[in-house]
Amino acid sequence: MGPGPVSLALYQPDIAGNTGTILRLGACLGLAVEIIEPAGFDLSDRALKRAGMDYLAMSRLVRHVDLSAFEAARRAAERRLVLFTTKASLRYTDFAFAPGDILLFGRESAGVPDTVHALADAAVTIPMDGGGRSLNLAIATGMAAGEALRRLRWGG
Repeated sequence: MGPGPVSLALYQPDIAGNTGTILRLGACLGLAVEIIEPAGFDLSDRALKRAGMDYLAMSRLVRHVDLSAFEAARRAAERRLVLFTTKASLRYTDFAFAPGDILLFGRESAGVPDTVHALADAAVTIPMDGGGRSLNLAIATGMAAGEALRRLRWGG
């Protein structure tokens, strides 16, 4: 299978279990997972194997030592950055995903700083009609991946 139609990117993730779940999601759906360091936990292969179970070997993990390295790689590849944030008004289900998009998710504890918001080509939100503050990171990435794949790969 070739590269996925989109990739999932995590900005300085805080919780190893969420990152492991997202690595498993990416492996099962054929999507790369990009991690923008530093993370709030040990990012060694051993720690990731423990968090991601046996899916680490199947996953396409791309690590960026910092935001500058991520941005340089993204710009060199001419890929669009789509930020998922509670601060956006555009629903992710109304957004026109395109092949090559990088779907970016912030830290569990703090989201992303304004400097990252400024880098995004688009900002979208997952509506929370129940009134909650935010969704679990792994749940949000699963919803985003499902919608992007429905539109780009599964013919929706």
